[in-house]
Amino acid sequence: MEIRTLRYFLAVAREENMTRAAELLHVTQPTLSKALKALEDELGKKLFTRHSFSIALTEEGTLLRDRAEDLVTMADKIEQEFLSLDDIAGGELYFGLAESYQIRYLARALHPLKAQYPGLKYHITSGDTEQVTEKLDKGLLDFAVVCDTPNPKKYDSIVFPEGDIWGLILPANAPLAEKESIQIDDLAGLALFTSAQGWEGDIKAWAGERFGELHLEGSFRLAYNASMFVREGLGYQLSFQHLVDVSEHSGLVFRPLSPPLETKLYLIWNRYQAFTPIGERFLAQVKSSFSAT
Repeated sequence: MEIRTLRYFLAVAREENMTRAAELLHVTQPTLSKALKALEDELGKKLFTRHSFSIALTEEGTLLRDRAEDLVTMADKIEQEFLSLDDIAGGELYFGLAESYQIRYLARALHPLKAQYPGLKYHITSGDTEQVTEKLDKGLLDFAVVCDTPNPKKYDSIVFPEGDIWGLILPANAPLAEKESIQIDDLAGLALFTSAQGWEGDIKAWAGERFGELHLEGSFRLAYNASMFVREGLGYQLSFQHLVDVSEHSGLVFRPLSPPLETKLYLIWNRYQAFTPIGERFLAQVKSSFSAT
């Protein structure tokens, strides 16, 4: 199974049309059809259902698409890593980032590195701990930023200079908005939105024995999307500070939890990872930048 064939397959899966895919790949349609037929023969499975003017993935084709995307990404990353060995002007870095205001520290560390190595490029994937560590474990990322304490047997890590403060995001005209902070009694019975990771982790630990009194109306991976539900009066959002617009004209306010709840952020990487030159320079820059904060 060749990477080139997998690229062909992914193009057809994306376009759902053989002619358009062939044009994008700059190959003839017969060449593309022959390559995909050979792939189906090699796997012993039908990958596409062909219709008059389009094609669709079979169940086996969908499985291969998910695997092929990782393989092609890995092949591209390996190629870039070897090219960057001789690239003193830059290289490429791949990050998986949790949603946090503290990401600004990462950006601050990258800024002087970009000035020193103008050829530096970075690729950002956003997600929760489960999502980004899965990609990190597969070698698709160089670094990840997570909100959970990392496993020291698998990862090396650096803690960010500051943590994230939990609070409630609610309409500015809600009665609770008059309070300076939010306690467990205030949350009991409310329709709450937050991430599944935060709900089962930080919020559960904070609420303790009274966790059962809290009601998760819905889980969100992105804080901004959850805030739209709050704006429309569907509930209240538990989130980190600074992730949602709570400016004067936003119609929303943020009130911290009491007792205070803070989550630490960690930059992690695989413990036995071999870095490219730009990866090593980045890590050195982060260590220097974080320690100076």
